[in-house]
Amino acid sequence: MNPLFHPQLVNGPWGDPVLYIEFKFDRRAILFDLGDVRLLPSRKLLKVTHVFISHTHLDHFIGFDHLLRVCLGREKTLFFYGPPRFIDQVESKLRAYTWNLVENYPNNLLLIAYEIRPDRVLEAHFPMGKAFRKTCFRETIKPFEGRLHEEEAFQVRSVMLDHKIPSLAFSLEERCHLNILKTGLEEMNLPKGLWLKGLKEAIWRGERDDFPVRVWGKEREGFQESTFTLGDLKKKLIKTTPGQKIGYVVDTVLNEKTEKDMVALARGSDLLFIEAPFLDNDRKRARDKCHLTAAQAGRLARQAGAKRMIPIHFSPKYSRNPEIIEQEAREAFLGCS
Repeated sequence: MNPLFHPQLVNGPWGDPVLYIEFKFDRRAILFDLGDVRLLPSRKLLKVTHVFISHTHLDHFIGFDHLLRVCLGREKTLFFYGPPRFIDQVESKLRAYTWNLVENYPNNLLLIAYEIRPDRVLEAHFPMGKAFRKTCFRETIKPFEGRLHEEEAFQVRSVMLDHKIPSLAFSLEERCHLNILKTGLEEMNLPKGLWLKGLKEAIWRGERDDFPVRVWGKEREGFQESTFTLGDLKKKLIKTTPGQKIGYVVDTVLNEKTEKDMVALARGSDLLFIEAPFLDNDRKRARDKCHLTAAQAGRLARQAGAKRMIPIHFSPKYSRNPEIIEQEAREAFLGCS
């Protein structure tokens, strides 16, 4: 399978949590958490459209200012999602700066923040053209059922964990993976190109088989623009396989509720990034600090049926013997402990 999502753990397992996930065909990316992002070049940060924040401890949110600085003056909208109190915290960050000259910028940056609560979702807009003053405040009162964001090709889901404060865990789920058959293109004498993206989007939208799909190619290739029915193209060009799923779990204590919620969120993940700050011998310390142990992380990943686990967010306490955390997590994941 040629995966749609390409994840990069920006600071490795010892640094601030930042998971950068690039989309192969869209020239865009999303972030899970926003710790120190200075290792990401500006060209990568400018691809970011959505940022999902587990909680606003310093090591998970300090990168907000750098991301804002890179995007300032761009014609761009950035969407942020975070736990209770998140909108006030974004507003406080923006108020800490003076914005008297932003009217000189030719383009307008818009920040849209969503605050997730158990019984409602709050939304606020912060446009650069209004010196990032909060505008367009909305409140949707309904139980939060897990879906944060949804597009034709994928969705982002979340559960609320316990870090003595609410801490969000996330999953990025591709609806299904649509593989273009090279042999089908050759048989129909059709070119590769951007029209294939439109074909996939029509399938994800659930269009009828008689839906018209425009096919075009570069003029120098000598292809005449044509129109085909979606059903015919699906039959000859598309092979459907299960979609890709990436899970992300950090900063939570293990109890009956968090265990149930984490396993449900991460179930069937192709790749699960999960915190493993402490060894199981230090589980009392882990519990006091509301974190998982490496063994707990491995067992949770195994319960969820994750295909691959990446333990992250290690405590510097073990920096002299770094392999022992990963080893303990692996053994628990494989059922050896």
